[in-house]
Amino acid sequence: MNSPWQTKWPERISYGLSDAADNLVFQMMTTYLLFFYTDIYGLSASAAAILFIVARLADVVESLLIGVMIDHTHSKWGKSRPFFLWYALPYVLFAVLTFVTPPFGAQGKLIWAYVTYLGLGFFYTAVNLPITSILPTMTQNESELTLLGVIRQFGGSSVQIIVAVFTLPLVAWFGHGNQQRGFLLTIILFGAISLALIWNTFFHVRERFTNPEHAHQSWRAVGRMLRRNQPWLIISVVILLYWLTTAIKNQTTIYYFKYIQHSEALVPWANSFTFAALIGVLLIVRAAHVWGKKQTMLGGIALAAGGQLILTLGVLFNQLVPLFAGILINSVGNGLIIGLVSIMIADTIRYGMALGIQAEGILASTDDFGVNVGLGLGGLVTAGLFHLSGYVANHPQNTATQHMIILNYAWLPLLLYIVMFVTLLFYNERRLKITLDQQSDCD
Repeated sequence: MNSPWQTKWPERISYGLSDAADNLVFQMMTTYLLFFYTDIYGLSASAAAILFIVARLADVVESLLIGVMIDHTHSKWGKSRPFFLWYALPYVLFAVLTFVTPPFGAQGKLIWAYVTYLGLGFFYTAVNLPITSILPTMTQNESELTLLGVIRQFGGSSVQIIVAVFTLPLVAWFGHGNQQRGFLLTIILFGAISLALIWNTFFHVRERFTNPEHAHQSWRAVGRMLRRNQPWLIISVVILLYWLTTAIKNQTTIYYFKYIQHSEALVPWANSFTFAALIGVLLIVRAAHVWGKKQTMLGGIALAAGGQLILTLGVLFNQLVPLFAGILINSVGNGLIIGLVSIMIADTIRYGMALGIQAEGILASTDDFGVNVGLGLGGLVTAGLFHLSGYVANHPQNTATQHMIILNYAWLPLLLYIVMFVTLLFYNERRLKITLDQQSDCD
């Protein structure tokens, strides 16, 4: 080719919109579904906790299953790309059904919640995992991979923030005091936009770098590659810790402002400061070029932890100014972290190819695996602690529950950021880069 750059801007933007599409629904799940189940739908905190952990255990299997399906798909459209076409509509349908409140008894509503939420988890994986697995097949240019990863995360983070800020106002506007109706109409709106954007991704992205010789390799060969792929193992743990942190904090936000600050109206204001995550995402291209991806992510984790510490001080002294400042600083750090995830996974996929195995589906499944397990454990921790402390929906909370809300919102995320930082120190970026450079020279 005349240029080392294989993609053009329409394809890059379409790729970025894929994550925006998924996050229209995903952010509703992570931020508001626990609240919807306990305070609107009518599940107990303990029932919601069990549902979340069952769903996430199922998602562990589903992530691996979808990864294997991608690795064994050989259509005229490629391996990852057809999943956007096949599974977008079921994904949106199950998203809407998850926020339907059927006129059933307690047992019937619990069964409905299990069927719809488990289905939503499966189809989310089916449309989200290909976003990661397709990236290293679009281009082999490292600078272009970084640019595509940043564009993807800019789209995803933008929509995450929009959903976090505007969901409750939309629920109020659509529902006119009826939150069941408000949540349902809001997810219908988000779902329709999501469907259009996912199908747009299918029509505009292309897979350019796949090797038919690497198809249907034995499980033993893939397993050996995974054990040797140290960067993949480390980044997998980091992703899990990040989403565990995010789940615990995001799910507790609305409880903190409703039951501690006694002002649910402050939730959109607090979430508006997460727009700062876009600053972190935009810093990635330059920072990764100067300091490398590992050091940039370490800096992001340190910044996120610093912001979380300031937030914690705001909580302790019941002051909103430091609390909101902490959210802003924390969000810049989170933008650096999550913006680098898909890029570093793409590096581990290329590293696996250098080891003789092309298994982008399995390797990319670590992203969805980390998301699903992190969210599941986060939901279990949050709902479980609330249940143990005596949480009662839509009533003033006892002292133990108030302490649990503060623990989940402030202290646990701070501790997890520290564990995340220490884990990433073991990521061997130098060995990965040497291997990829040697492979590039051979090609």
